[in-house]
Amino acid sequence: MERTEVSPSEIASKFINHTGKNIFLTGKAGTGKTTFLKHIVESTHKKCIVAAPTGIAAINAGGVTLHSLFQLPFGTFIPENIQATQGQYTKLNTPHSLIKELQLNANKRNLLRELELLIIDEVSMLRADLLDAIDVILRSVRRNHTKPFGGVQILFIGDLLQLPPVVKDDEWQTLRNYYKSIYFFDARVLQQQKPIYIELDKIYRQDDAVFIGLLNNLRTNKTTKADVDLLNSYHKPNYKPTKEENYITLTTHNSKADKINKEYLQSLNTKSFFYQARIDGEFNENTYPVEFNLELKVGAQVMFVKNDISGAQRFFNGKIGRVQSLSEKEIWVEFSDSQKPICVEWYAWENIKYVLNEGLNKI
Repeated sequence: MERTEVSPSEIASKFINHTGKNIFLTGKAGTGKTTFLKHIVESTHKKCIVAAPTGIAAINAGGVTLHSLFQLPFGTFIPENIQATQGQYTKLNTPHSLIKELQLNANKRNLLRELELLIIDEVSMLRADLLDAIDVILRSVRRNHTKPFGGVQILFIGDLLQLPPVVKDDEWQTLRNYYKSIYFFDARVLQQQKPIYIELDKIYRQDDAVFIGLLNNLRTNKTTKADVDLLNSYHKPNYKPTKEENYITLTTHNSKADKINKEYLQSLNTKSFFYQARIDGEFNENTYPVEFNLELKVGAQVMFVKNDISGAQRFFNGKIGRVQSLSEKEIWVEFSDSQKPICVEWYAWENIKYVLNEGLNKI
């Protein structure tokens, strides 16, 4: 009898479409989490909404922020109705105060009542107290106090070894009385019914087995002497790469990166071309995913910040290339490998807002 192997993404799709169970889909960078998210949004029969903890993450995921979706107040959420007083630096919210101060219009309430699947991307940044606050709101709005999240299925997507939640010291001094950690999986709503854990393990972004092994060991803090020796073999103190070499500089601040990029562009004796973003509708400039006015020159090194949406895999998030030619309408990028140069198309980032079409009963 022949056995057919089922991929983790196929398993996840079946759980999403045929059950109401909550799921945590994880995987290293380059394993296809974003591709899976888009596939589910396009293919599921369920009424779904995509959200993320921050504005930039929401734009990249094609969704909204959790704060805007649920009209969450800023501050710390305490999962018990105690007498909450104002903290030294932050507001303290309780289930009672949260519902009392909740301001949702009729369409938003109906939208949350019709919601069947909530996809939360970049879940590593999601705080436990924020998830419990979302649970309280959904139970109240949907008038279903017996089921977690009022019966909404949650798909958590992210890598917990990436960016952690942000919590201030004084906030944690309060929250430590209610949570083991600030990570989403320690939210009270998940303690009785843990999400199904599914991990994508095939890396599509790299094919160098030695490099992948090194990255995995660094990621899990299991480096070997061979890993350290390999890294040290590339260490060259005071080394300054030439303009022709494809190196990037890792910095701690955006301002440092901007300074390096500007100095490099000024050193090129080629004409500057400027490409200005087109903004249609509302789009807060603090959440622009790239520069509004992009300056490029022939010979400039560039790095892609999105995967190729055509499916041809001509480039991916993090791939480095060099500008081959420029005109007012076209940008051609060449690569150091054998790949042919490509013409980079316009790309649209969407600042999404969800509403319920009550006539069609669709989100």
